[in-house]
Amino acid sequence: MVSETKLTLAKLAELAGVSTSTASRALKDNPLIKKETRSKIQALAKQHNFSINTAASRLRTQKTHVIAVILNLVDNTEQSTTDPFLLKLVGELNQALNASGYELLLSNSFMASDDWANYFIRSQRADGILVIGQGKSTDKIDLAAQSAVPLVVWGDAKTNAPYPIVGGNNFEGGYRATEHLLSQGARRILFLGDSEHAEMSERYKGYRQAHVDSGTDVDPGCNCAIDITSAAAYAYINERIKQSGLDFDGIVCVSDMVALGALKALKERYVGIPGDVGIVGYDDISIAELMHPSLTTIRQNTQQAAKLMVIELLNQLENRPTHNQVVETSLIVRRSTRHE
Repeated sequence: MVSETKLTLAKLAELAGVSTSTASRALKDNPLIKKETRSKIQALAKQHNFSINTAASRLRTQKTHVIAVILNLVDNTEQSTTDPFLLKLVGELNQALNASGYELLLSNSFMASDDWANYFIRSQRADGILVIGQGKSTDKIDLAAQSAVPLVVWGDAKTNAPYPIVGGNNFEGGYRATEHLLSQGARRILFLGDSEHAEMSERYKGYRQAHVDSGTDVDPGCNCAIDITSAAAYAYINERIKQSGLDFDGIVCVSDMVALGALKALKERYVGIPGDVGIVGYDDISIAELMHPSLTTIRQNTQQAAKLMVIELLNQLENRPTHNQVVETSLIVRRSTRHE
């Protein structure tokens, strides 16, 4: 029997009848290795109390096999890392990264300071960066890109940038949400969110274009700039009704959480949904279907998004060309809007 204290990766591979690289990948549970082979090698490693010296491996290869995922939160916002859509995308990214043999390191734009290249890459915390959200400013993202850091951003794919951006068709999403409400008879529709964000700006353009195409005037007073949280939406709708009465019959929300706050405020004032006001959310988080009434929303394919983000990052790590990618966006009609 091989001595436990002297067992090396090469010896373990020899015992398993595989190459050293295959043994290494199997111990990292890389799905590219057959499950039967992984199980066999992992069982042998456990039997001999063997584990890879990760620190030594990093020193030798200068690779961490870790990818940093940064939630790019905006200053002065109450939106947090517990936002359901952010968590949904993080979960999909974790699966996509694991399938490619990488681990995920989760951080946010406040914790990571301003110099992401130094904080994550030069310090060998990670091999690359995935950023969720462009926010109102791309200064931190641009600074990292200038340092030639492998970087992919979830945001608005129409943006011209020196790094690949993966995102939904925000213009189409805003257009379809608004068109749907207009087709149901709504004529004074609020746009509830912050149109200064890159993604939200495109949704607002879609909102405006749907009005133009239907021959309906766009009232600037219906562009309601609020923080993208349910609490902000709840407070805004309450205050608007208090000041102006029910002067709207539809709401296009920039997220399902914003829609949740608006819906709560309306229901507390016994406003009929969708009879008096129709509401469309954005993202199709799991709770959207469970709201009462269930929420009509714009679905973004987060599983597809995560896979594309990882593909574009790996392309950079392997010196292959990269491209912006647009993921599927669709209208999911539920009971918060009138429908036949």
